[in-house]
Amino acid sequence: MGVLRLEDVHYTYADYKLWEGSWELMDGIAIAMSPAPMRKHQSLASEIIFNIRNQLDDCELCEVLGEVDYKVNEDTVLRPDIALSCGETNEMHLTKAPEIVVEIISPSTAHRDENYKFEIYEKEKVKYYIIIYPEELIAKVFKLDDKKYDKQGDFSLETYLFEETTCGVSLDFQKVFKRFR
Repeated sequence: MGVLRLEDVHYTYADYKLWEGSWELMDGIAIAMSPAPMRKHQSLASEIIFNIRNQLDDCELCEVLGEVDYKVNEDTVLRPDIALSCGETNEMHLTKAPEIVVEIISPSTAHRDENYKFEIYEKEKVKYYIIIYPEELIAKVFKLDDKKYDKQGDFSLETYLFEETTCGVSLDFQKVFKRFR
């Protein structure tokens, strides 16, 4: 009888649906989410959601969501901090690539957000990926250009228009970061 090793276990979405608590599933590996994010993290997420939501009054196709499951495939389910989803019909989780994904960096998630999730979102053709650094009050905006992300810049005081979204939303990073300066 052999020893069961972590790398020998491969979970699927069917397993994921049964778990209690907060998890992500990455290539069949269960990743426990950290305890609830710090207040600054949650407050930044609220500011971004509020900023985008206020631009969607005339857009019935899109919605901005926080902490929603994005089922990439049967063995990968991610939970972005914020997603702008357009034309999604599934009530349980996102099945289509969101147009915008925002991840707010924390020390425990930085490597995963900057590398692994970056690659997944790029491969799945998420149009824009924003990585927020709350301590520096910087947002790195990446735009999908053909098949690769092209860094649009580091934003702190500027407004960025997401031209290639269904509803043409923008983010005013000066407003988003104002209360934290």
